[in-house]
This record gives sequence, C-alpha cells and structure tokens, in this order.
Amino acid sequence: MFHRYGIRTRLLFAFVGISLFSVLAAAAALYSFVVVGKIIIQISDVDSPAAIHSLKLSRQAQKMASTAPKLISADTENERAQIWATFSIEGERLNQLMSDLKDKRADQELAVKLVEWSVNELQNNLNTLNKLSTLRLEFEGKLKNSLSIFRESYSNTERLLSAALARLEYEIEIARRMGDDTTVAPKGQSREEPRLSKLLAVRTSLQQSLKHVSTINNIVLSAQLARPSGQGGSSWADQRDNLRVEAQVALSVYGSIIETLEPKLAKDLNIEFGKIRKTIDGTTNLFSDIESRSSAIKKAQGVLLNNSTTVSELIGTTDQLVDLSEKNISSSFSTAISAQKFITLALMAIVALSLICSILIVWLYVGRKVVARITELSECMESVAGGDLKVDLPSVKTDDEIGRMVTALTVFRDTAVEIEESNLRELAHTRQRLMDAIESTSEGFCFYDVDDRLVVANNQYRSLMYPGAESTLVVGMTFEEVIRNAAEKGYIKDAAGRIDEWVAERLAYHRQPGQPHIQQRGNGQWIMVSERKTGDRGTVGVYSDITELKEREDELAKKSESMEKLSNQIAKYVSPQIYDSIFTGKREVKVASHRRKLTVFFSDIAGFTETADQLESEELTALLNHYLTEMSDIAMEYGATIDKYVGDAIVIFFGDPETRGTKEDALACVKMAIAMRQRMKTLQGIWRDSGISRPLQCRIGINTGFCTVGNFGSESRMDYTIIGSGVNLASRLESAATPNEILISHETYALVKDEILCEGAGFIELKGISHPVETYQVVDLYERLEDRGEVIREDFPNFNLEIDIEKLSIDEHDRAIVALRRALDKLSTVEQVENRNTTVH
Repeated sequence: MFHRYGIRTRLLFAFVGISLFSVLAAAAALYSFVVVGKIIIQISDVDSPAAIHSLKLSRQAQKMASTAPKLISADTENERAQIWATFSIEGERLNQLMSDLKDKRADQELAVKLVEWSVNELQNNLNTLNKLSTLRLEFEGKLKNSLSIFRESYSNTERLLSAALARLEYEIEIARRMGDDTTVAPKGQSREEPRLSKLLAVRTSLQQSLKHVSTINNIVLSAQLARPSGQGGSSWADQRDNLRVEAQVALSVYGSIIETLEPKLAKDLNIEFGKIRKTIDGTTNLFSDIESRSSAIKKAQGVLLNNSTTVSELIGTTDQLVDLSEKNISSSFSTAISAQKFITLALMAIVALSLICSILIVWLYVGRKVVARITELSECMESVAGGDLKVDLPSVKTDDEIGRMVTALTVFRDTAVEIEESNLRELAHTRQRLMDAIESTSEGFCFYDVDDRLVVANNQYRSLMYPGAESTLVVGMTFEEVIRNAAEKGYIKDAAGRIDEWVAERLAYHRQPGQPHIQQRGNGQWIMVSERKTGDRGTVGVYSDITELKEREDELAKKSESMEKLSNQIAKYVSPQIYDSIFTGKREVKVASHRRKLTVFFSDIAGFTETADQLESEELTALLNHYLTEMSDIAMEYGATIDKYVGDAIVIFFGDPETRGTKEDALACVKMAIAMRQRMKTLQGIWRDSGISRPLQCRIGINTGFCTVGNFGSESRMDYTIIGSGVNLASRLESAATPNEILISHETYALVKDEILCEGAGFIELKGISHPVETYQVVDLYERLEDRGEVIREDFPNFNLEIDIEKLSIDEHDRAIVALRRALDKLSTVEQVENRNTTVH
C-alpha cells in the first residue's frame, strides 16, 4: 500500500513522524518557559523593583540630608529660594519613591510605615531649616545695614578728627617757632607757653577721641567675629554683654571729650556720634542682631543633627527591605534551576530519538530511492543544457515524480533539437536584415572586434574615411592601419604635419572612448565621431557629416561676438548692477517701480562755476572726467548703484537692485563718502601741481529712508532712477553742507554710530522740508581714529567710554582726569568692601 503513494507523500509521512518528536520537545520547553516566566515575573515585578526603590529612596534621603547645609550657607534670599526650589523637586521625587515602595511592599506594612515616618520627619526638618535660613538672612540684612551706618559714621568721624589734628599740629608748630606777641610771660617762662599749653591740651583731647573711636570700631569687629564657645567656655550672651559694656564706656568717654572741643567740630562730631550710639545702644542694635543670627544658626545645626539621625534610621529600615528581597530572589532562582535541570534531561532524550529516526529515513529511503535517481537525472540534464542533445536518458521505471521528470526531459530534448535547426535558419535571415539596415543609414557605421580588426562597415563609412578610394578599405584591416592610411593620404586635416602624434591621440580615444569629438577633413568636411565599447570589448563607431551644422555655428559665433561688443558699449550707460540683472534675466525691462528703504547719496563740487570760468573747455572737461572717474571707481568698490551724473553732481544709492540689509547699506554708503573725501585730498594736490589754483572741493549729503525705485518713462525710452521725499532730503543736505563736509540725517546716524564718529550739527531749516531736520557731521571711522590715537573708545555691557583727545580743552582735560580717578577710586572701594565681606563670612 505504501508504494502506491508518490515521493512527496512518503516524505510527508516521514517528516510528520519526526515532527511529533519536535512537538514533544516544544511542549517540554513551553513548560520550562512557563515556570521560569513566573519566577522572572516575581523577581522583575516585585522583588527587584522593591529592592531598587528601597535603595533609591535611601539614596534620595541621603542626598537631601547631605545638601541641607546649603540652606544655612546661602548668602542671599534669591540663592536660598533657588536651593529650596531644588529641595522641593527632590522632595516630590522622594514622595514618589515612597509611593512606589508602598505599592511593591504591601506585605511589609510595619517596615514601610517606619520608612514613611522617617521620610515625613526628614521633610519636616527641611521645612524648619528653610524657615531658620530665612530668619538668619533677615537678621543678616539688618546687621549689614547697621554695620554700613556704623562704618560710614566711623569713617566720617575719623576723617574729621584727623583733619582737626593736622590743623592743630600746624598751629602748634607755628606757636613754637614764632611765639605769642600778645602775652607777657613771667620771669623764667617763655611768652608762647600759655598758648602752646592750650593747643597741646586740645591735641591730647583729639588724640583721646581718635583712640576711643578706634576702640569702639575694634569692639564692633570683635562682636562680628565672636562665636558661641564650646562646653566650659563663657556663653555668647556673656561675651555680648561684655563687649556692649566696653562699647558704652568708650562711647561715654568719647561723648564727654566731644563737649570740650570747639563748637563747630563738636557739632559735626555729635552728628556722627549719634549714629554710632544708635547702632550700638539702640532698640535694635548690632549686638541683638548678631545674637538673633547666631541663635538661628544654632537651631539650624540642631535640625541638621536630627536629620542625620532620621536618615540613619531610614537607611536601616530600607536595608531590611533589601535583605528580604534578596532572600526572595535567591529562593526563586533555586526553583528555576530545578525546573531547568528536569526539562534539559527530557529535551535531550527527545532530540536523541529524533536524530535516530532522521538518520534511518535518510539512509534507507532518501539516499537509495530519491538521491541516486535525481543524481542520474541531473547529469543527463547538464549534458542537454551543455548542448549534447544525443545523450542517453534514464528509463522510466516508476510513475512517481522522478519518472515524470525523465519523461518531460525526453520531450524537452526532442523539442530542443527542432528549435536548434529553426534558429540556425532564422539567424542567417537576421544577419542579412542587419546588414541591409546598416547600409540604409545616412551615418557611417563600423564595428571593430576585440583585436581591433574591422568586422562590419557600411559604404557611407568607407566614403567618409577614403573618399574616392572606398575599395581599399576591406574587412580584416586593423583600426591603426585604417586611420594611418587616411592621414598619410591627406584625408585628415588635423593630422597634417603631425601624423604619428595624431595617430597616437586617435588610438587613445578609440581604446577609451568618451564624449563625441569632431574631425576636420581635408576636403572641408566636418565629421563628428561617436564611439563606444560593446560587451565583448569590441568597438562600435558612428561617423556623422556635420559640415552644414558647423557652418551655421560659425555664423552664429560671429553674430554673438558682434552682440557682445554692442552690449559692452551699452553697459557704460547704466549701472553694473542694472546691466547684470537685465542681461541675466533677473529684471524685466518695463515701466515699473516699487517701494524700498534706501540710503541716498548726493555730492557736487563747491564753487564749480568759478573754477569753470578760469579754465578752457578742454581743461575743464578733462578735470571733470578725472573727478567723476575717481569717485565712480570708489562707488563701484563699495557696491553702490550710480543713478546719474548731473553736471558736476553725482547721485548714488544703496539697497537696490541688491541689498545687504538697511544697516550694512548705510555703513557702506558713509564709508564710501569718507573714502571719497580722503581721495579728494590726494587729488587736490595733483590738481594744484598741474596749475589749478583753486582745486575742486566736494560736499556730500546722505539720508536713509523709503523711496520709490524702478523704471520711469515710456515703453520706448525709460530711465532707472529713484524718487521720493528721502531723495529730496539727501539733496537738501548736500546743498547745506560746507566744502569737504559730509552731512547726514538722524536715521543714517542711528545706523552707523557704532562704527563711525559723528558730531551733532543741530537742527537746520531746509528748502522744501516742512520741519527742522536734525543733522550730523561725519568725522571718521572709530577704528582709524583709534589707530591714530585721536580717540579712545571702549564699549561693552554696563560700560561705555569715548574720549576725543584732539578736541579736549585744557579745562575738559582736567575734568576728564578727575572723573576717571573718581570712577577708579569707587571701583577700588567696592572691590575692598566685597573682599572684606568675603573674609568676614
């Protein structure tokens, strides 16, 4: 019964049997996966997260406790608020970790409650510490205010006493040297002794005042630096009372000495004395503020100590939870290993049985009944595929798949024999049709084989290569022979006088063909040669007669050259930017305009009429052309658009048809004007040397504003120019400028003031302008002025310095020195105070 089925069915039965063993192995593996999966879920979802959350919670608590001292050390309220904001974020994370721990360790209620109590205690301590830090900063603010008042009064008192002592020393010295003429001294006593004694007594009083004021200052410094002592030492209250008593005694003595001094000095000292007494003996004084600050710090230190205890208890509790998780994980691993051993043994048994069955099936059936027959059949198929259609095929013994394949191969071989005979006939017909097609084309066609010998060539190719001697070009000639014969017979114009060199170049192109190239023949023909390699490394060539096309190309080149000469002449009548935009197609030549913010430049020659009357027309023309050429070259250098020349006047604008931005356009325009003014100084010397007694001087006006720019006129004649109020204002500024002066409007000044020094020229009335216009004179670039040492300029955030050294008067020079010294002293004082505060803290 088994032999009734085909090979596919028999193999199917065999593989189903083997698959049963695979199913058993899969079932065993699945059981193993289920067991291990439950254990992994227990570890990954319960035990491991619980241990991780416990560790994270303890570390978070340690982190918050370790950074808590930052609250005490905060120097400002903003710093304290930032630190507290960080604590708030960390506290939220701590609460989240506590919530996660509750979810993962619901079975350990007592331990979780102990951890929760510790977390709450830690957060309460931090809240208390925040309040104490706020209180400490409040008292420190009051203390700083009191110390500021005290230091100012102490400094004023010391200055008054020192000045009085200096004057008194001078009077004592005069009294000792000159004596007192109004006093008659007793016998044996100097005349100046009574006055000198009085002065000496006053000096003693002043010196005692200085000593007591210094004592008070030292007491205040001691009070700042004093700290509560440890066990066995005196308390801070005792230290404060002692220092306060010493200060009051010194104040009392100093106050009594003030009353003995001259009234004016006593009045000034009493003002400062009152301020000092208030800071030391007032309702809220230095000592009480220091006591309050120290008390807040001491309480904060107690809270920090409590934090350490709370965190230690929390860490101990979380360690217990971690130990419990470790025990659960260890137990789960033991269970998983036992299950793994059992399943491994079962899988090994199943795999062994499966291998034994597979070997028997392959050896007894597949090797003998299938592989041997397929091998014999494949050898026959390879012979047929290799072209041996007379090979002996196996006999058909069974009606299975291999038997049917033998029958099919027999039919295929017989069919292939018939097709081979038919293909030979068709190939002969196809070759003839190809040759007919090659002959019918108008281009020359050739094919050279891998050895570079001519295989196929049509009559057009022979006619192009050897005109009048076509029969000499025969199949089998090498490519080198063909081209050398053509060159030697004078058929190739390019090869005249250089045959060997030309042949080498032609062979190089033929062996590695690229783009088509053109040859000029001896009879005036132009041939375009296109070659390419075939798959078998042969070469196909197509030769086209392009003589007519070449003649048209030469004619077009001549017309293009004529057009280029004409356009170059036209370019001199328009601005280069306009010329480029028109000839590149970016701008249409039509009547149209648009609004744009431009920087407009007007200049003319001052006194041009008087100069013109003194010169002949030829001299005047040469002078004016020289001036306009120099100014135009500078304008082109800075990228300007030259609008027009009106006699001796030049109209220029920046911002169209190309713009670098309003600010950059304005800077370029003003820099151009400065360069023109500088060039005029050089030209004036040249003109003076040439005999012109009154060299030309230009005046310039510049304005930035919205203008209408575009083509104005008719369709038959138009002009690219600008119009508008901004243009009129620039023209009026130029008229108002003096010779060699650059006058600009306020809007232009606002755009260039960072790089160019300008001086205000005030508000001026301009013709055609309804309101006074604020104007500025352009001096020079800051960079150039700084290089020459005429200007000192520094500008950065919170600091601005600009000094025009050349224009400072003697009085302004002295005032500038005083102002700079005062600023330097102020900066030094601020630096000393900051250093002192840093040292005290």
